[in-house]
Amino acid sequence: MNEKIGDAPRWVVMGVSGCGKSSVGIALAQALDVRFVEGDRFHSAANVAKMAAGIPLTDDDRADWLHSLQAEIRAAVHAGVGIVVSCSALKRRYRDLLRAGDPRLRFAHLDGSRELIAARMAAREGHYMPLSLLDSQLATLEPLQPDEAGLRLAIEDDVAALVREILARQ
Repeated sequence: MNEKIGDAPRWVVMGVSGCGKSSVGIALAQALDVRFVEGDRFHSAANVAKMAAGIPLTDDDRADWLHSLQAEIRAAVHAGVGIVVSCSALKRRYRDLLRAGDPRLRFAHLDGSRELIAARMAAREGHYMPLSLLDSQLATLEPLQPDEAGLRLAIEDDVAALVREILARQ
């Protein structure tokens, strides 16, 4: 694991469901030799059931989840290690909350057409997030702002190319 406090990389791989956050996050964490945290695993059972039923989460629903992820990020900072977290981070205020765990936190926003993301969601098996929630996620999404550390990546590229681009922009 990368143990240098000054240069320990800490990234959130963000975007709507089906954009490839987990795949890119795992590959990025491996390339950086840091821990990967699957954000979906931090959702409460109630949130998972709500999403599985096709009901979009509210800001209140997401609060404990985001605080849990912030705690993971903060723990990495205190340990002086890097971390890669997958998290939709759809709104600026969600990203601000995550950044409160590490002001140097960076975001890799995976972005693509609705059609491509919908096709990916339809093809995956065993995930609780139904295709019916894609439009609500796209409507909620607030892209990274110029003052936010991070980059936007086109998901048409393969995982290896996306990771190379993130690494080139550290």
